[in-house]
Amino acid sequence: MEPITTAVEVGMNPEIVKMIMTGAVMGMGTLVPAFAIAWIGSTALKAIGRNPEAASKVQTPMILAIAFAEAIAVYALVVALIIKFV
Repeated sequence: MEPITTAVEVGMNPEIVKMIMTGAVMGMGTLVPAFAIAWIGSTALKAIGRNPEAASKVQTPMILAIAFAEAIAVYALVVALIIKFV
């Protein structure tokens, strides 16, 4: 059985870990809200397609939900910047 090696022995210094974590946070922080916005938009368009008279009632909550999903991406940006510079 081989001995357990630590991240320091392999050569993972804190700067490399910070860069990897920054990339991971930004990757997930942009992909997940993008999929959420696409899902919200497609669902709202399907609802409007089924009932065009309800377009005004569907559009306002759709825009509000998209804004909340976009806020998650901004939060991810802030967290990534904190990881990178702190």
